[in-house]
Amino acid sequence: MLNKLTKKIVAFRNNRDWKQFHTPKNLAISLSLEASEVLEHFQWKDTDEVAEHINSHKKEIADEMADVLAYLLLMSHDLDIDLQQAFNQKMEQNEMKYPVEKAKGNNKKYTEL
Repeated sequence: MLNKLTKKIVAFRNNRDWKQFHTPKNLAISLSLEASEVLEHFQWKDTDEVAEHINSHKKEIADEMADVLAYLLLMSHDLDIDLQQAFNQKMEQNEMKYPVEKAKGNNKKYTEL
């Protein structure tokens, strides 16, 4: 699935001749900015307001999340990073850092478990 999505966003970019603007720095900045736009949907809202906002703004939140994914896919493509492999390796690391018997139901950082 990731390969299909990556091909789609790379083709979109290349058809518009935008690769010239997509340096690693610019992609990282754009990724961060789009993630902040996701966060903006939750800023200053209490739990009830968040639930209500999600129900009434799901499309807008999804659009921002899709923007985050697009920049992440472009960045992984351009840096030749296999996201699926990187994710799997990171999950293996997390399994070791956060063993179920110590981390279950606990929000402490691995160094505090």
